Amino acid sequence: MHNHNEENVECCLEKHIHTDILNRLSGNMPDEETLSDLADLFKLFGDSTRMKILFVLFKEEMCVCDLAESLNMTQSAVSHQLKSLKQGRLIKNRREGKSIFYSLADDHVRTIVSMGLEHISE
Repeated sequence: MHNHNEENVECCLEKHIHTDILNRLSGNMPDEETLSDLADLFKLFGDSTRMKILFVLFKEEMCVCDLAESLNMTQSAVSHQLKSLKQGRLIKNRREGKSIFYSLADDHVRTIVSMGLEHISE
């Protein structure tokens, strides 16, 4: 059954292979493992709770207690997401006395978050 609300994707009217374009692409495609790692990285951004945490850390370094309080979540829920973000190397932490403070891992993460925000607000 065809849904008329769906936008039709436009296709070529006839099959014509543009070998010049294909030749330029040849050899530039990253290997499967790299593409898989890249897809996994973007999956980390595909969760609104993790995005909230990244957004907070975009503004300020914070400990788990403060993150949980600011996001109205339990510490264990925040810790669970922090673990994923740390495994994906999107955040880092440092110990100060009895507290562990979290921050964005590097400027790449800051750039990805800002570019994403720019893209959706256009």
